[in-house]
Amino acid sequence: MQNSQAARPGGVLNGLRATGNGRGEGWSQGSADGVVSCPRGGTGDASFEARTNESLELRQGIGKLFEPACANVNPKYVDPPPVFPLASRTHEGVSGSRSMSASPAEPSVSAWKPIVCGAMAGGMAWGIRGQYGHETGAMIAGLLLGLTLVLLCCPRLTGGEALKAVAWMTIAMGFGGSMTYGQTVGLTHDVELVGNREALLWGMLGLAIKGGIWIGFAGTFLGMGLGGQRYRALEMLFVMLGLLGLNWIGVQLLNEPFDPARRSLPAIYFSDSWAWEPTATLKPRREVWGGMLFALMGLIAYARGKRGDVLAFRLGLWAVLGGALGFPLGQCLQAFHAWNPELFRQGIWQSWDPLMNWWNWMETTFGAVMGAALGYGLWRNRHRVRSVGGAVEVGMPFATAVALLTLHLGLLVAVEFFSVGWVDRLYDFGLCLGLIPVVCVAGYGRWSLWVPTLTLLPIAGKTVREMVYSQSGSSLLAVSPILGWCVLLILPLAASLGLALWIQREGRLETPARRSLVPLLLFYAWVFFLLNYAFFRFPWPWASWTVRTPNALVYTVCVFGLTALALRCWRPVLR
Repeated sequence: MQNSQAARPGGVLNGLRATGNGRGEGWSQGSADGVVSCPRGGTGDASFEARTNESLELRQGIGKLFEPACANVNPKYVDPPPVFPLASRTHEGVSGSRSMSASPAEPSVSAWKPIVCGAMAGGMAWGIRGQYGHETGAMIAGLLLGLTLVLLCCPRLTGGEALKAVAWMTIAMGFGGSMTYGQTVGLTHDVELVGNREALLWGMLGLAIKGGIWIGFAGTFLGMGLGGQRYRALEMLFVMLGLLGLNWIGVQLLNEPFDPARRSLPAIYFSDSWAWEPTATLKPRREVWGGMLFALMGLIAYARGKRGDVLAFRLGLWAVLGGALGFPLGQCLQAFHAWNPELFRQGIWQSWDPLMNWWNWMETTFGAVMGAALGYGLWRNRHRVRSVGGAVEVGMPFATAVALLTLHLGLLVAVEFFSVGWVDRLYDFGLCLGLIPVVCVAGYGRWSLWVPTLTLLPIAGKTVREMVYSQSGSSLLAVSPILGWCVLLILPLAASLGLALWIQREGRLETPARRSLVPLLLFYAWVFFLLNYAFFRFPWPWASWTVRTPNALVYTVCVFGLTALALRCWRPVLR
């Protein structure tokens, strides 16, 4: 399909290239007839140097002149998009410094697309997460939301750069799963506390803090992957070790003392305590939100202060906002139901209420709100997306990458499906669970292709455990364990590995991201949806409705919406 700009006589065909001494004192423009130059001090309407110093608005106008070179990439996407010499140039003469870089962001995407699609990806994924647990379950949301937002807002990064950002977001989304929140939710709707407004407000405050921290890690790491900064493996090792140290300090300062036997709890405590129920027999839970807060603040400070990564800073703040709004807003549904039971015993709710899983609706709402917030945040800052340039990072030897993959895989399986004391103490904590993957993604670019499969493994395994063993005799999969293992575990993992190898063999990591992200989004959206559908005991809408059916219908709408997005983005690839 011919480029519309190229088909117009006199239009810009080959983009612009900078000339002169590197300070923007000259430029040349490719056209149908050759090259038209405007050297330093050249004649014409005005000197280029004088015009670029007039105002910020004129600078932005000149910057837009370069957009066709990036916007009109050959739709066949044979080669990576060009990176202009202007990409790292900083001009003076305005307040502060403004980078006139060729951003690989999508210039024409409308704001509603990342907001709506982010809400669908986040809502479905976070709702599915509820069936599978904290850290590894939350990684579903990191993967689907990351694929969706990067596909929409920055498809002209190379596949390797895009997948690195998605992989980091996937891993980081699991960090916050180490925070306990069940009793924090209980403060807002437990029968014993219904009517206690102070407990309600305190619980909502706790959910806002924990939600903001949880999603904040994911947003910051997404920004670190998209901001054009090259983070090395050794650097990320020290960063992760530093986060663990900050976590320890934060726990000591904010989450101590903790001695339930003597009723000694931290001064700021968001789980159930004797302050709310003085005569009750309680089992207070150990909180670590203070440590995670310190770690998140340290990560954002390092990215912004040490590395000057503005995108990581901004997406981190947008993610904190999305989590801080999403968690309490989602819980408002469940708390309203608990506080106003009489409203659900009359009218249409009399028949609908028994079919509503209010906990799952809380999770789905949380995911939708935070997904929409992150989508809008990335859209607002899409002009800050930068390509680091160069081939896929291979600073880490292949043998080291494989050895660390094997080690991480063994520890992951042990902590998820077996009870090994020292492994549980080491790997049942989000920051420890993510250390090896974060470092390897930074050091060996193709590690990013393995992260989705590592995310799928525990989800498929838990589905087998639920469908084949926990529901003995209730389904065909339980009657035939071999069939259950093949359908729910072996085939999804084999397809996931095959897709990763296909992307690598086709060289798609070096081509624009759309060629890699579209098949990944299609596959993982459907595989997680179908595994969860099995976990829900196949709640077909034409069968007798259960408490799973309404949520399953919403997830069906979401997965078809993401499918439509992927197919819409795949059309230029097919051409």
